[in-house]
Amino acid sequence: MIQPNDSSQSSLLDTRGPAKAPLGRSPKGAAQATRKPRPGELSGVIAPHKSGKNFLLDTNVLLHDPGSIQRFADNHICLPVDVLSELDKFKNEQSERGANARAIHRTLTALFGHTECPVTEGVPTEGGGTLRLVIFDPKEAQKVGAVRQFHRVFPELDRVDHRILACALLVKEFNASPAILVTKDLNMQLKARAVGIRCQDYLNDKVEVKEVANYEYLRIPVLPNDLQRFASSGEMRWEGEGEQPEVALNQYVLLSAGDKKTMPARYLGEGRYVRLRVPEALRIPGGNNLKPVNLGQQCFVDAMLNPEISLVTCYGQAGTGKTLVGVAAGLSEVLARNFNGLTVSRPIVAMGEGVGFLPGSLDDKMKPWLQPIYDALDLLLRPDKPQAPRRKQKTASKEAGGNESDLSKPYDHLLQQGLIEIEALCYIRGRSIPNRFFILDEAQQLTPLEAKTVVTRISRGSKLVLIGDPAQIDNPYVDSRSNGLVYTRKRMKGQPFAAHVFLTKGERSALAEAGAQLM
Repeated sequence: MIQPNDSSQSSLLDTRGPAKAPLGRSPKGAAQATRKPRPGELSGVIAPHKSGKNFLLDTNVLLHDPGSIQRFADNHICLPVDVLSELDKFKNEQSERGANARAIHRTLTALFGHTECPVTEGVPTEGGGTLRLVIFDPKEAQKVGAVRQFHRVFPELDRVDHRILACALLVKEFNASPAILVTKDLNMQLKARAVGIRCQDYLNDKVEVKEVANYEYLRIPVLPNDLQRFASSGEMRWEGEGEQPEVALNQYVLLSAGDKKTMPARYLGEGRYVRLRVPEALRIPGGNNLKPVNLGQQCFVDAMLNPEISLVTCYGQAGTGKTLVGVAAGLSEVLARNFNGLTVSRPIVAMGEGVGFLPGSLDDKMKPWLQPIYDALDLLLRPDKPQAPRRKQKTASKEAGGNESDLSKPYDHLLQQGLIEIEALCYIRGRSIPNRFFILDEAQQLTPLEAKTVVTRISRGSKLVLIGDPAQIDNPYVDSRSNGLVYTRKRMKGQPFAAHVFLTKGERSALAEAGAQLM
């Protein structure tokens, strides 16, 4: 029978004697090799040694980041065996979640396969900590007072979440060092706190709150004469008093010589700022030109048209023109023969209840997901000329023996020539994308691992534009601080080929902007 770590049973933690031999090696002496396991050791409840905290990982953490077991430095990682049962449910899925489950299984097999010690004793991790499995035995656990109290609060011990929480309680009771549950499930966190278990979110890929809370451009104070020279020459070296403000490479800022005297600029490093190179309008031959109408859109266009920048990330609330301006810049660059084609994609994540399986071919199934992109293309490529009434178009089509779907779209010929590709993101794995202008809309719906998959597909001569709103997330596995868009921006910040912009002013309509601000 195992006993908790209280004053009457403190000897359970003290009977180990001096520090044991490194994990994974055969201990010296036959007596040590055949020593009798301590109470609770066979179930993985007791840590291999006293130093370091005990982190219990929930299933959603492993699915979110398969490499998470190597990210806890010299602490002890505990995996309840019920987590393995949950992972088993996802391993056959042909999705990113299924791929992550299979990756975790391979990693655990490799780690535990290099030692003859029981998996409940622990194996070393890269950071100097340990990884072990923890077995929850309800019959034995009921002998521990804390578990009996937990069972009265949450009587359904057949539920996986409750068994994981009970494991956390056991680890807490049998170890002097802290036991912390790591989970991305908010309800699980509330339950843990209700029964006195320390818990936290998985923080490795989370950005700081200020990274997603402030969309204002940094103001750099300069002298009026310096601003005037910058306006005429297009370049300036900062020579203000004191230390230069902390600015990342390719960051967009406002040079300010007073409240009403400002100019946008891009930071080149070593104190140098350059003026934005923004055309009067993005010209679409045979279609409608699009003019950047505010500061954010000007910075966005400058980044997308700069051949030295191959990665652009953009935050913007609904109605700020993220998709429309991005598609317009891509079309302009492709039709100017700077790229071989334009590829636009979106992740397939529904808002609210779905409508089930969609009929038809792959293109038919994907059309509802990609319709916003078709709308942007239709607006940009349809000549701004008076059109015949819709009713007359239908009548003419019927008289010709056709139907309404036969009416050609202005972008059809570009699709047929391969200059424009509109596709689902789920088929990008394994591709290599050279000399393309690639726009990924709604990038905030991606996990960090999915974002990495997209970034690593981009070949030489291509440009990747990630756009989205971190406040609008329907993916249950990410939030505003841990999604693929903000993760990419955080990791790539300061790279010479990366730039980031904010879009703050709504241009769709006064109603849309008011809704985004007030609702």
